[in-house]
Amino acid sequence: MKFPHPIPVSELAARFQAQVIGDAGLTATGINEIHKVEPGDIAFSDVKKYFEKTLASSATVILLNEAVECPPGKVILVVAQPFEAYDSLVREFRPFEPITQTISPQAEVHHTAVIEPGVVIAAHAKVGAYCHIQANTYIGEYTIIGEYVSIGPNSTIGSDAFYYKKQADGSFQKWRSGGRVLLHDRVDIGAGCTVNKGVSGDTIIGEGSKLDCQIHIGHGVVVGKNCLFAAQVGIGGKTIIEDNVVLYGQVGVAQNVTIGKGAIVLATSGVSKSLDGGKTYFGAPAEEIREKYKELAALRMLPGVINKLK
Repeated sequence: MKFPHPIPVSELAARFQAQVIGDAGLTATGINEIHKVEPGDIAFSDVKKYFEKTLASSATVILLNEAVECPPGKVILVVAQPFEAYDSLVREFRPFEPITQTISPQAEVHHTAVIEPGVVIAAHAKVGAYCHIQANTYIGEYTIIGEYVSIGPNSTIGSDAFYYKKQADGSFQKWRSGGRVLLHDRVDIGAGCTVNKGVSGDTIIGEGSKLDCQIHIGHGVVVGKNCLFAAQVGIGGKTIIEDNVVLYGQVGVAQNVTIGKGAIVLATSGVSKSLDGGKTYFGAPAEEIREKYKELAALRMLPGVINKLK
């Protein structure tokens, strides 16, 4: 998430009554979770074992709850509750805006787009030329839809990220989702699909990719160009799917993995780790198909081997 204007570190320090370590003359241009930070971004950590990873990231401004040595070119703001400071900035620059009209006056819809009855388009969403959005679909805030995009009925594009911070008492506190969904040109999405926006970054579906019905795309997922996903595929948050990947029906993909360009994952498989491109995979956990079939053949022979040993 980018701020509408750079924020001086001195202003942030005063707001949060923070101790400043490092270059107090820097400015913050955005805010993001550690997996997606860029130079100029704010990131945070309130668990000491993750401090080093946060400090080594591309983030410029780091919110921590302990004083540590600051790397060159960065600044640390020491605050009692880094998460609260982080979340308050997201809520300030992405305040909750309830929908009061079917199509928000703050949305931009190209005059060539076909919007069927029952479609809801929230504030700051953009719908490009020659799109077709079918009945009863919801387009959430800050969603950006390119040209020639088709979205089936009863789909939800831009729902909140499923992202919570666990509290000391075991309860969960919801993060304010400050990210977006970006649908590039010529994307097709079927009926009853859900695409979550990022926590503070973007969920992206690349140009020409096609989604069947009842598919879920988690927060911060990046899908490449010309991918093909069959019905009931589910993809966990922050996963990267490279170009020309095919996922057949009911494939489940865990969070934080990468599926390489041109990979094919056969139906009902479960992807729990990153997969190389250009290969075909099957099973749960998914493995390269030739190896998986050898394993399955060996398992089928196992009862006979046991009987012989007896």
